[in-house]
Amino acid sequence: MKVEAAIFNIVSVLLVVFAVVYGFWAKEPIGTTALTLSAGLTILIGGFFWFISRRIDARPEDRKDAEIADGAGELGFFSPASYWPLGIALSAALTALGLAFFYVWLVLIGLGAVLFTVGGLLFEYYVGQNAHS
Repeated sequence: MKVEAAIFNIVSVLLVVFAVVYGFWAKEPIGTTALTLSAGLTILIGGFFWFISRRIDARPEDRKDAEIADGAGELGFFSPASYWPLGIALSAALTALGLAFFYVWLVLIGLGAVLFTVGGLLFEYYVGQNAHS
């Protein structure tokens, strides 16, 4: 995670420099605001990765003496197929449609559908805390 933190923090420093230079050179507030907000977002992500990298053991990507074989092995469980992402996309589209036409009732239905489908995706393979694997 240290590599990712360094990448995002370098990008955020560059975006701050670009925002300052662009602000003085172009004297245009929209581009300066966009660059400043982008810098803020990358600082958030870089700070999160830096915070997490202090709490976990060093991964092979973070060690200078690591070999390629150190990264081999099982990386986790990945679902072979799921319909929940399609449901999330449709419910997010329904919410966006409600926002576009300012239909509060449609936004509420869409947000409920988003919460339901995200919960379905999260608990798709949940079998209970007492189940033996």
